[in-house]
Amino acid sequence: MRILVMGGTWFLGKHIVESALSRGWQVTTFNRGLSGRDTAGVEAVHGDRTSRTDLESLAGHGPWDAVIDTSSSDLAPRDVLAATTALRPAVRRWVHISTVSVYEGWPHQPLTDDSALLECPADADESYGYTGTDGSPTQYGFQKAGGERAVAEAFGDAAVFLRPGVILGPGEYVGRLPWWLERADRGGRILAPAPAEQRIQPVDVRDVARFALDQAATSEHGGFNITHPHGISFRAFLDACLAETGGAGAPVWADPAVLVDQGVKQWTELPLWRTHAGVWAVDSSRAVSAGLECRPIIETIRDTWRWWSADGRPVDHPRRAEHGIASDKEAKILASL
Repeated sequence: MRILVMGGTWFLGKHIVESALSRGWQVTTFNRGLSGRDTAGVEAVHGDRTSRTDLESLAGHGPWDAVIDTSSSDLAPRDVLAATTALRPAVRRWVHISTVSVYEGWPHQPLTDDSALLECPADADESYGYTGTDGSPTQYGFQKAGGERAVAEAFGDAAVFLRPGVILGPGEYVGRLPWWLERADRGGRILAPAPAEQRIQPVDVRDVARFALDQAATSEHGGFNITHPHGISFRAFLDACLAETGGAGAPVWADPAVLVDQGVKQWTELPLWRTHAGVWAVDSSRAVSAGLECRPIIETIRDTWRWWSADGRPVDHPRRAEHGIASDKEAKILASL
């Protein structure tokens, strides 16, 4: 099996590359060479995927059985379209890492793989779409939906779309789980979003990587929601963070209305917390039927802490600065409870 990984030097892309090599596959990576080191054993091609010249040069390194695209998050649909057009003659299959944000109903409504998608043309530029007054839908979601359409137009039934909710695990650059682990390690009274039994559905990056590779080698097509089929309660999540770090702390469960009234930013200041009804109601049964296996989230917490404690500083990314509530703000809210 010969694959091309768009990206391939950090978090999901890096895990995909390492897992593919462990299978004995031949791997080419394509990136700018700026965000991380190339993994030993790959054919590393450096270039800008928004450059037609670089894409045409990349195509000359093919053919490949499949592309796994992990690096389209910040691209306009027209840039995805340019890549699929340039690479189509050299590629049999395209596995596209997308997001649940492409759905019209996210995060307000429970979702299945058949839920309606946001509308965005395949040739849209970066200005297309909008973000709603309550934070949904998002321009990011429109852009990703347009990227999916660009892939579908080029590859048809040879395209697979993986739509994760939240991906955690060793190498995470966004900083959601690392922030909770560091907060647990500091101990003391920890501001936590009630209800404590709310179940969340993050998936381990290694499980997403394995499923992406499996899909590269099959003839499946269409979309797959990638969320943990069992999940974990927020209480069990924080208990595991405390247990792994050895932090002498205790969660103080605050009513969501109180947190909103105190101006706590959902999704970022208390990572993984959001009040919308559908945010953790994303059905992944189609992916499970196709072979998605998700390890217990407690294992993800354990392995992330071991990575973070050893040398866990990922490639710098601006989104990391968005996550986590300031200590003085947390203390003020805790004092008011």
